[in-house]
Amino acid sequence: MYVMDFSALEEYAILFLRGAGMTLWLTAVSSACGIALGLAGARLSTSGGKWVRGFIASYVEVIRNTPFLIQMFVIFFGFPLLGIQISEWWAAFLAMTINIAAYASEILRAGVIAVSVNQMRAGLALGMSSMQTFLHVVLPQAIAKVYPALKSQILLMMLASAVISQISVRDLTYEANFIQGRTFRAFEVYMLTAAIYLALSFLVTQVLDRFAKKSLKGSKA
Repeated sequence: MYVMDFSALEEYAILFLRGAGMTLWLTAVSSACGIALGLAGARLSTSGGKWVRGFIASYVEVIRNTPFLIQMFVIFFGFPLLGIQISEWWAAFLAMTINIAAYASEILRAGVIAVSVNQMRAGLALGMSSMQTFLHVVLPQAIAKVYPALKSQILLMMLASAVISQISVRDLTYEANFIQGRTFRAFEVYMLTAAIYLALSFLVTQVLDRFAKKSLKGSKA
């Protein structure tokens, strides 16, 4: 009978922590950059020209209907063929950023559309420019409306990032695979890894909720 033994993993605690740190760091930077790009996409898709809106819509459809793993492979293996040398970390970062930007663009666009057009008119009537009205009047309300979906997308991206271990980025899954190969305690390793991902999800949720509570205070949901 199989006897579980988690004590064999104690000496690898630093590797689990290092992998979890890499997962959190990549999720944070790619989410920040992806949401910024998504915000630009949402703005252009609601007020840009026909060709701009068509380009953004095509980009969103391509990303949403292809696997994240394939997107990452295209970047990691495709860029060198174009003469652009790229490290594993940058390939993972670009893939995660491009992926979350597409989803964030659609989520934020839905939020912008949900805000009454009278809000924009009111801002313009007060002498604010179109961009100032968008940033200070429309955007806070739009984010408040779609915050749950935006938060969920960040969490999904963090969990989906497990595949970046396939290009040797030393994230949590990479370290788990390495430890499993050393200890041959697959069940214990992946049970612990799952628990760490669960803890990371809880941590990210708490951080995002606190940030939203402070930054979106006063915005209409």
